[in-house]
Amino acid sequence: MSDTLLAELAEAAGLYIDWTDAHGRPQTVTPEAQRALLEALGYPAQSPEQIRSSLAMLTQQQHVPSPDALLLQDQGQPLPLALYPADSPYRLIDEQGQVFSGRLDADARLPAQPQPGYYQLEIRDTRHALAVTPAACLSVSQLCGKPRIWGLTAQLYGLRRPGDGGVGDTQAVAELLRHAANQGADALALSPVHALFAADTERFGPYSPSSRLFFNPLHAAPADRLGEERVQRAIQTAGLQEEMQRLEHLELIDWPAVAKARQRLLWQLYQDFCQAPGDLLADFEAFRAAGGDALQQHCCFEAIHAQRLREGASGDWRSWPQELRNPLQGAVTRFAAEQADTLRFHAFAQWLIAHGLECAQATASGAGMGIGLIADLAVGTDCAGSQAWSRQDELLPSVTVGAPPDIINRQGQNWGVAAFSPQGLQRHGFRAYIEMLQANLAHAGGIRIDHVMGLQRLWVIPQGGEAQHGAYLRYPLDDLLRLLALESHRHRALVIGEDLGTVPDGLREKLAARNILGTRVLLFEQQDGRFIPPAQWSRNALATTTTHDLPTIKGWFAGHDIEWRVRAGHADEQSLEQDHAERAGERVALLQALEQRGPLGGTDDDACLQACIDYIGSTPSALALLPLEDACALEQQPNLPGPGDLHPNWRRRYPLAANELLEQPATRRRLACLDTARREAGDE
Repeated sequence: MSDTLLAELAEAAGLYIDWTDAHGRPQTVTPEAQRALLEALGYPAQSPEQIRSSLAMLTQQQHVPSPDALLLQDQGQPLPLALYPADSPYRLIDEQGQVFSGRLDADARLPAQPQPGYYQLEIRDTRHALAVTPAACLSVSQLCGKPRIWGLTAQLYGLRRPGDGGVGDTQAVAELLRHAANQGADALALSPVHALFAADTERFGPYSPSSRLFFNPLHAAPADRLGEERVQRAIQTAGLQEEMQRLEHLELIDWPAVAKARQRLLWQLYQDFCQAPGDLLADFEAFRAAGGDALQQHCCFEAIHAQRLREGASGDWRSWPQELRNPLQGAVTRFAAEQADTLRFHAFAQWLIAHGLECAQATASGAGMGIGLIADLAVGTDCAGSQAWSRQDELLPSVTVGAPPDIINRQGQNWGVAAFSPQGLQRHGFRAYIEMLQANLAHAGGIRIDHVMGLQRLWVIPQGGEAQHGAYLRYPLDDLLRLLALESHRHRALVIGEDLGTVPDGLREKLAARNILGTRVLLFEQQDGRFIPPAQWSRNALATTTTHDLPTIKGWFAGHDIEWRVRAGHADEQSLEQDHAERAGERVALLQALEQRGPLGGTDDDACLQACIDYIGSTPSALALLPLEDACALEQQPNLPGPGDLHPNWRRRYPLAANELLEQPATRRRLACLDTARREAGDE
């Protein structure tokens, strides 16, 4: 079989055959891996005849425009429309229904449009969807009126408040926002709040969601919408007082028990609401109507998924009976009608969590925060989840996303989540991408895009395959960035890209040109054995001490992460001594870098931690985000990436209630240090 013909098909399908690894060495995807990936992407490639047929299909798709395709026009620039004659009349209808009429110019171009937004363009009895996109996202200066700001990052599930029932909720978020704003913060970045699987209580990792279009109701604070009296009555009726108190006092979250208790409470609240909805009924029904088909389909998925698990069958929709595998099939419609009350309950739960997030963002704005909440957008969704089921034409069901072999993970990584289909996105006018951005920005002043390199390329792996047998798949980067800028303006939101790891050449420059902040982590900002001085850090980035996947500053100095990797089986005892020796060298280098800014004020861990906070605060980066773990001088990290479950990933709770965490004298000193450093950096 001709490898040249196979490579031609791979290129046409968007696969990068040649790439550069983390060591800077050129790599080539083997023909066997190409063939497996092409088959997984839906392009048969087992024979020359199949390859030619797949090439013909791709060529046709690229040259025959889809009726649902989206035209993109840069704001202030004319748009060539070669399909139409010059001087053709047109009508342009904006989102408010206003109509603008005109004619294409002598070069058959749609004249420049002054206002960004979504439009319907009508030309010669044909209607096109059109997006007029601004040149860049809104910057920190445009949003806050100052060049440099600071904020905190927090693991939502770990926040505490009296009566929370064992897991963080939106009331605790609002409390934290008030106290952070009082000390000068402009932002609070939360861990993902994406919808998980309501019926599968063992799945609680926030970066493997069922859907990025909806939220996790376990984090709802129902009293925000229904009132404390109604909630307390429901707790008593459901007999949950003792269990919720028990869960509340645990050091680590018992996710299955928390989920069971919360769902019982939500169901009791729903039943009470149905009996006496009062003035809130209209608001709830308006929420359901606004959610449209997407909300209905998510609720239907939850109901089918739960029924399948009760029957002892697989919850993975790809193994459901054929008549249930597509949300548009008649059997699904009949199921939805038969289970209408169950679907309405899931919509009720979504209503509560959405309102809680809305209240939290309103709290931030009312307290004077320039940004408020920053939502965390996971890189993908579970292949067996709600979004993959309802958006099959726009996701790739037979490949998973991961990372190629690198210095740390020699076998590569398979994250087990589904990716968007580049061709599917374009054929459907980027619907799934746009609705995902809009959902996550609905109640936030900013968004952090996990693994932002995925807007340009993703490492995709055939379902069930090994990570090293994957390849990079190309995405329409410029179009995705245009739409991201548009949604930034429509929601007045800051955009951050997590660009850690192997970053394609030129991507950071493209992100900076669009006002998308990159990510710079103190522990990684090293070069030639030295830590990079603050003044040399990027202006087009957020600066932070650490991340949820890395040790806290105190934990790093103590080497807790090194010990944990051995305990969790990620490293062997033989590497322990070498890793500690390397860490000792890094500690010396960091202390030297800190001391160049002046005396540390002591040699203990607290003095070093405060110096690290001052270090990131003094960078020219537009945003400095301090993890709550470092603000409170905690030693254990939220997550230890890698196989196994010995480390309590995503289960740690903060030691104090949200309204007390930032009021401890030592914590106040650290935040005052960061605030001062930011103000001084802003004066430079």
